[in-house]
Amino acid sequence: MISKAKVKHLKALQVKKYRKEQQCFVVEGAKSVVELLASDFDVLWVAGTASFISMHERLLQNKNVEWVVATESELIAAGSFQTNDGALAVTRMKNNAAPALKQHELILALDDIRDPGNLGTIIRTADWYGIKHIIASAETADLYNAKVITATMGSFCRVEVFYTNLVEFLTTYTGTIYGAFMDGVDVHTVNFSEGGLLVIGNEANGISTAVKKLITQKITIPRIGEAESLNAAIATGIILDVITLSKK
Repeated sequence: MISKAKVKHLKALQVKKYRKEQQCFVVEGAKSVVELLASDFDVLWVAGTASFISMHERLLQNKNVEWVVATESELIAAGSFQTNDGALAVTRMKNNAAPALKQHELILALDDIRDPGNLGTIIRTADWYGIKHIIASAETADLYNAKVITATMGSFCRVEVFYTNLVEFLTTYTGTIYGAFMDGVDVHTVNFSEGGLLVIGNEANGISTAVKKLITQKITIPRIGEAESLNAAIATGIILDVITLSKK
């Protein structure tokens, strides 16, 4: 059973202000909690159904995590989603530290991606294509928002997101800076063998003026039909697929 104090804590962590103050966040859903327990995140405690606890007891013991048995209805009431297939967890945030980037590494940069679902999907897509680092503007959606965490399907455990002043970061970056635009060079014709940094812009306004000035190479996905634009997460996936195929 989840205590009243723990339920209160879970509800508080649904608010960004309290997540920031307490440096903790909530992970919901059996798959994501299992991914979390297998990661290097510092997990504080887990609530799970009897079947979840039984199935993953060794993982919980290895992680030395406090856990409580809860019914599915308790998990739903304590969490932020209408369904929960087995577990939720409270864990500490990681420090927002600048990543150690490798030579010729391909990196994503997000310029004011506001939609939590888009951010989560981009992180999951980045993980699929082996991207390890994402540089996010301060205005980009909060990584630890429950909708972001859920949309990543556990990929937040493997992809590092660093929030910073994007203009300042790009000013000091020495590699090629690619930007996704409507009027760039066909992405299929670009050589990505030396890696670089790919900037994806805001859902409604694209890449901001300040960031645009720092773009080395404007690229685009050729349009065949009549759609006005592509969703930011979809565009990211297409470009990463083209880059992956170009390296084979």
